[in-house]
Amino acid sequence: MDAAPTPAVSPEPAAPRLAFPLPAWNPEGDDALTVLAIREETADVKTFVLAPQEPCLFHYRPGQFLTLELTIDGETINRCYTIASAPTRPHTLAITVKRVPGGPVSNWLHDHVRVGSSLRAVGPMGEFSCFLQGTPAPAPKYLFLSGGSGITPLMSMARTFHDLAVPRDIVFVHAARSPADIIFRDELELMARNQPGAFRFAPICEADSPFAPWHGLRGRVSLGVLEHVAPDFREREVFVCGPAPFMKAVRELLKGAGFDMARHHEESFDFAELAKAEPEVAAEVVSAELLQAVPEALIAPIVTYTVEFAKQKRSIECRSDMFVLDAARRAGVRLPSSCSKGLCGTCKSKLIEGTVEMKHGGGIRQREIDAGMALLCCSKPTSNLVVDR
Repeated sequence: MDAAPTPAVSPEPAAPRLAFPLPAWNPEGDDALTVLAIREETADVKTFVLAPQEPCLFHYRPGQFLTLELTIDGETINRCYTIASAPTRPHTLAITVKRVPGGPVSNWLHDHVRVGSSLRAVGPMGEFSCFLQGTPAPAPKYLFLSGGSGITPLMSMARTFHDLAVPRDIVFVHAARSPADIIFRDELELMARNQPGAFRFAPICEADSPFAPWHGLRGRVSLGVLEHVAPDFREREVFVCGPAPFMKAVRELLKGAGFDMARHHEESFDFAELAKAEPEVAAEVVSAELLQAVPEALIAPIVTYTVEFAKQKRSIECRSDMFVLDAARRAGVRLPSSCSKGLCGTCKSKLIEGTVEMKHGGGIRQREIDAGMALLCCSKPTSNLVVDR
């Protein structure tokens, strides 16, 4: 197999300027972001600092994510990465990526992206944030719980509170394999020193690092750990992000401890988990309920169309009241997907033939729609389709 192509590198990347006023970044107009710096956080985690080609400002809520559109081995792949930087420093934006064994995108980013590389992106998007329309949610106390590289959205929130000097009581618990795997450790410890009594950082490790024994909390997040670091955790607003098993364990722990789950918020570390959680029959159930309440004359007839996936040489049937992605799943056709909500862009596909009705959440640009692209997770067929998949 030929080596993956290295992304284009500008000879002299444009540096952000502090001139005012600067326009907001608009990915509809220019979706190319230049890599200004690459930072080694741990042995398998890198931070990529990004900026627009022309000086602009990034506007987003801490906790939101960005979708990268990458070409790897001739295939276009979309991947979501939570923004780790803070909107209080709007001239640049940073994503922090952990190398995943066998992962095509994370390994490509680690091995081929250089300072000066250009990456296409869309966003920011997402609702996982303790900030509402730019202002902190009215909670006096927070508990942040992260596992592995799920630290990134919570780091964005912590950095924002720190920069704004907002008086909030925050306990930040981070679970890592070893001391050497604690991402952003030095910065989090500095935040704690800068905010005595208001910000507490409590990392917990499963094992020692070579030549670096761990003398802090050991093991995994448990009720005993929470009682120790935040005895009042039942009074706090809780934000959780990490691998699916980590978040499941935290949910069960909090429920068992009598925590009010209305104050529990989580973000999927693996966006594919969101797709798995979508009930396949939900569309049919809702349709059946609505049909009973709508006069017969106003009900559009349900038509069954053929959807052909050109590259896979597969054809399926899809009803006009069903999303193409749902129909494909039921027929056993494997397609890239993540959020299943029209947000991330992972299922973006070219329509070679046919038309769809699409109501998306921001995961596709208007010019892509004009070029015949569609998000299959939120597209219903209005004719027979041929999809370039």
